[in-house]
Amino acid sequence: MDKQLDQYWQAVVNRDSSCNGQFLYGVLSTGIYCRPSCASRTPLRKNVRFYLAQEAAQADGLRACKRCQPDTDLHGTDNLMHKICRYIEANYQQSLTLAVLAEQAGMSPSHLQRTFKLALGMSPKKYHDACRIRLFKSDLKNDLNKEPNITHTMYASGYESSSRLYAKIDSHMGMTPSTYLKGGAGELISYAAAATSLGRVMIAATDRGICFLQFDDAESKLLAQLELEFPKVSFQPMPLESQPLFDQWIAQLNEFLQGRVRVLDLPMDIRGTAFQSMVWNYLVSIPSGTLQSYSEVANGIGKPKAVRAVASACANNKIAITIPCHRVIRGDGSLAGYKWGLARKRSLIDLERRALVDD
Repeated sequence: MDKQLDQYWQAVVNRDSSCNGQFLYGVLSTGIYCRPSCASRTPLRKNVRFYLAQEAAQADGLRACKRCQPDTDLHGTDNLMHKICRYIEANYQQSLTLAVLAEQAGMSPSHLQRTFKLALGMSPKKYHDACRIRLFKSDLKNDLNKEPNITHTMYASGYESSSRLYAKIDSHMGMTPSTYLKGGAGELISYAAAATSLGRVMIAATDRGICFLQFDDAESKLLAQLELEFPKVSFQPMPLESQPLFDQWIAQLNEFLQGRVRVLDLPMDIRGTAFQSMVWNYLVSIPSGTLQSYSEVANGIGKPKAVRAVASACANNKIAITIPCHRVIRGDGSLAGYKWGLARKRSLIDLERRALVDD
């Protein structure tokens, strides 16, 4: 029995979502009970009691956690949220307000907002934006074979004005539509390298934020990788006036690697497809010190059959740590591949788990 309780506790420490439905844990000091995957702060072991049913937790006077909602049907809720995703995808050209989606789900708007974000790691509005951008980018690529018409593509994607489009385009494409249409030609990226406890790191950035943060043992290899990631872009060493900002980013990175801060919060210029952006947004929502399998991530974004595509999105991540693909492992618990080496992946996992224990 003690061995079983130890396994339950380890699942709580790891916030293991694969154990949802197998047991619940109650925190006697706060009077609440939670799912194993709850993102709330890990309690002290001495204050935790385990339950196989919510009725048993309630009989002990505990109330359901408002964050992970252990008193709801998680499987049924996930299925409903996936249906809402399909509805958004089928009607992405329309103006889908939260009220419209809530009516489809049979929920209040506020309840839908919370439930959708819990299930997918993003709001319904973000998901809607991703669907529109995906079509916009696809149509622009098709226009490469004929006379480009950004205005026509804009209206076909459901955008009512260029101001609305450009307000969204930076975060999803990292460049203007005309630049994207040219494959990024003419854009300028600045770069610099420095030493860290994980080896040499190179950070490259546009005026919108960091688009490349990667590790290797040699600066020449990092520069070659940067040029490979952005083949049609012009590069320059970090200019003198930007050096203080680069030094600040490196200082933040080293503070994280030394365990002084739990989250590495750097400005990002994310470059990827709508699906990759969806995966990367979800990865950012995984709590520090928590590991999930590729299939759990696929379920989390509402694409349970896209396990290989999730693995590919992780492999194509250009911004290490800030987009924490190191928190994704195989279903059997092995570390799987990591773009910057399994030793670095293990170091990052151990670093984050030590921080959980120290709290």
